[in-house]
Amino acid sequence: MASIASSSVADLEKQFLLQNYARYPLVLHRGKGCYVYDTAGKRYLDLIAGIGVNALGYAHPRLTRVIREQAALLLHTSNLYYHEYQGPLAERLAKASGLNRVFFCNSGAEAMEGALKMARSHGRKISPEKIEVIALENSFHGRTFGALSITGQEKYRRDFEPLVPGARFVPRNDIGALEQAAGGKTAAIVCELVQGEGGIYAVTGEYARKARELADRYNALLIFDEIQCGVGRPGTYFSYQRLDPVVLPDVMVAAKPLACGIPLGVIVANEKAAAAIGAGMHGSTFGGGPLACRVALEFFDILDPLLPQIAHIGGYFRMRLNELAKHHGFIREVRGLGLMIGVELEIPGKPIVLDALENGLLLNCTHETVLRMLPPYILTEKDVDRAVSLLNKIFKKAGA
Repeated sequence: MASIASSSVADLEKQFLLQNYARYPLVLHRGKGCYVYDTAGKRYLDLIAGIGVNALGYAHPRLTRVIREQAALLLHTSNLYYHEYQGPLAERLAKASGLNRVFFCNSGAEAMEGALKMARSHGRKISPEKIEVIALENSFHGRTFGALSITGQEKYRRDFEPLVPGARFVPRNDIGALEQAAGGKTAAIVCELVQGEGGIYAVTGEYARKARELADRYNALLIFDEIQCGVGRPGTYFSYQRLDPVVLPDVMVAAKPLACGIPLGVIVANEKAAAAIGAGMHGSTFGGGPLACRVALEFFDILDPLLPQIAHIGGYFRMRLNELAKHHGFIREVRGLGLMIGVELEIPGKPIVLDALENGLLLNCTHETVLRMLPPYILTEKDVDRAVSLLNKIFKKAGA
C-alpha cells in the first residue's frame, strides 16, 4: 500500500510526539484543488479537508499569491499596534453576521473560551449567581477547560473532571427540557445549529427561536457555535441564516475555514455582549495577525460567488448518497446541510474509512457509525460522482 507511513516519519513521531492522535497510515506531501498526494505520488480525493479547514482546497492560486506577498511584508505585529487588515476583516465579519464587534484569536476552542468569559462577565454584573451555561447533549465545543465543560459528551470530559462548574445539559430539540433548565441563574445558552462531532444532527428552527426567547427573558447571552457548521459550509455565511425567520445570536464563534489553513478564530458579538469585555479583560498574542487576516479577506472575496454552488453541490451529493442507500441496506440515513454531510451506518465506520483510504478517498468517522464529509467548497459534480462511485465499490465489499 503506497500510503503506508514511512518508518522514518512514523518512528520519529512514536518516539518524540505526545501519543494522543490515532493517525491513519498516510503521509501527505502536497495538494492541488480537492486532491492531496502522498509521498509516493498517489492521489486522494479529500472529502474531510483538514476537518473542514481547507475550504478552498489546496494550492488555490489567489491564496498562494496573497500568502507569498504578505510573508515578504509582515507576518506578526502583536495587538499592541494596528495593522492594515484587522479593521477591514472585522467589518466584513460584522456585515456578514448581522452583529457588531469582533475579537480575533487562533482557534475555535479559544473563541469559545472568550465567549464564555463574555457570558460570565455579563452575568456577574447582574448577579454573582448568574453563571450557569445551558448546552446540548451530544455537543462538541473544544478541548480547553471551559469549552470542554460545556461539551455534552462524557467521553471527552471524564478524564479531566472536575471541570468549570455551572454547565447544564439538555437534549437537542427538547423545548420542554430547555425551558425547565433556563432561569435567573442562566448566563448563556450555547448550541451548534448542526452538531458536527456529534454526528451531523441539526437543531430545529423552533428550538433556536425558543432559545432566543429564553435568553431574552432571563437576560442571558445566546451563543451560536459556527466553528464547523458555519463560514460558508451551509451555503450561507452562517447556519443561523438558513433558519426562517433568521434567529440572530448575541455571540457567534467561528474558526475552521476562515483563513483556509492559517490559524484564525473569531468571536462576533452584538453591542450588549461586547460591552461585557472591557480594556485589559481579554487578549490573544497571535490572534488576528496580518497574514491570517489578509488571507481571510481574500477568502471572503472568493466565497461570495461560491455560496450558491455550495448549496447546489451539497444537495447533489446528498441525492447521490441517498441513491446509494437504496442499494446498501446498512445505510441508515443521509443527513446534512450544504457541504456538511453525515452518512449513518448500521455497521462500524472505521473499516469503511480505511478501505476508502486504500481506494484514494479521504473521509472520517464520528460516533463509531457516522461517516463525516466536510469537503472543500470548490467540489464539483464530477468530484461527487467519483466519490459516489468509489463509495459504491467500498460499500459492496462491506456488505458482502
